[in-house]
Order: sequence, then structure tokens, then C-alpha cells
Amino acid sequence: AMNNLELADKAIAVAKNYKTLYVMGCFGAPLNDKNKNRYTHNNAYNMQASRTKMINSATADTFGFDCVCFVKGLLWGWNGNKNHIYGGAEYCSNNVPDISTEGLISVCHDVSTDFSNIQVGEVVWLKGHVGLYVGNGLVVECTPAWKNCVQLTALANIGTKAGYNSRRWAKHGKMPFIEYKKPTPTPTPTPQPTNSLKQLDNAVTVVANEVIKGVYGSGEKRKQALGEYYRVVQDKVNKILGA
Repeated sequence: AMNNLELADKAIAVAKNYKTLYVMGCFGAPLNDKNKNRYTHNNAYNMQASRTKMINSATADTFGFDCVCFVKGLLWGWNGNKNHIYGGAEYCSNNVPDISTEGLISVCHDVSTDFSNIQVGEVVWLKGHVGLYVGNGLVVECTPAWKNCVQLTALANIGTKAGYNSRRWAKHGKMPFIEYKKPTPTPTPTPQPTNSLKQLDNAVTVVANEVIKGVYGSGEKRKQALGEYYRVVQDKVNKILGA
């Protein structure tokens, strides 16, 4: 099964690298003459004069999707094949059923209205519409709004992003059709001494060597002479002497 990171990468690639158009009921078909005729005669939404004009004006290397068909198309194996009737997608393959927007969110698990814990590859949902969360506060969705195609938008539930249109969603959830990998924790880098810290360490080393030479005496006399720096200097002395 595809994992969530692979699905997110595929979704981003479509948004960035392919010509797409919002076509109701279409899950990735290239808009050649045959498919244009098909989709402008089988759906009332597409039969609207303005939508029919858009579809007929599209170049043959444009792929049609609607919101939930975009998700299903990717899960059905869409790969941008202009010579395949559905762009490489095989209807109802990979154990993924033909399902509506409401049906998709209903089969998800860990469904939540709290977006602070959303994971890459989760479905985002609001009534009548779905998208895919792809990380970094971004969603890939196919919508007739804005660019009228598959596009990257900001997940307004966790914040807007400059340069992106934003949408607030109602719920999110994990699909049962893919594997969700836990994010790899980013290792905490070991702090590196700044120049000032290096200078301080050098200064402590100088004083420690003077202590070893007897400049500051011993016992209470040394403690009084070094004051608040006694402990750090003494630790350095011990380190130098191998104690």
C-alpha cells in the first residue's frame, strides 16, 4: 500500500507539474476530444455553458479532476499518462472504492476537529469538499475556486501563508487505504560553543594553570581569591590534572 508521504508527494507533484482543470466526476482523464465530449454530456455541472467552454478550451495535455476524484485518482494509480483514458488510474483498484466526499471522511479513522495534531497525508473535509494535507501548513485540493484546478492552499485552521489562498476545514482523518508513517523526530543539535564561550573557557584555563603553579595558594585562601569562580576553575584544574 502507498504510504502517506508518498501520497503527499504525488499530490504536490500534480499541483506543481501538471496542467489540470476542475471537471466534475473526472478522476484524471486527459482532456482529449473524446473525453471532452464525454464529460460535457454526462454531468449537469459540466453541462453549464461556462464549464463546457472551459473544458472544450483545455489543451489535450490537461487532466480533469474534481475534489474527491483527485484523491481517488491518486489512490487508483494515476500517473499522468496522456495515452490512458484515465491518465493511468484504474477504476476502483488497490481496494479503494468509488466513494463520495461524505463517504470518504466516514471511513477515516482518528477523525478530529482539532487540527493541531494533523499528519501528512490526512484527508481534510468540509461538507461537499475534500483535500489532502501535505505538510508545512499546506493542502492540495481540486476546486473551481481561485485557480480552477488542482492547487496548493493554506490550511487556515493552523494559520495563513503568504502567497497561498486559504481555506478553513471542518474535520480531518486518516484513510484506511494507505499506511501512515510516524514522522521521524528531528534530532536536537548539540550546541556549539560561541566565540564568547570559547574565550571564557580559554580564560578559565589560564587561571587554572596559575592555580596549579600556586599563584592563588590553597584551601580557604584559594577559595577567597577565586570567589564565585572557585568551582568552575577548580573543575578545570581537576580536568587538567586528570583527577
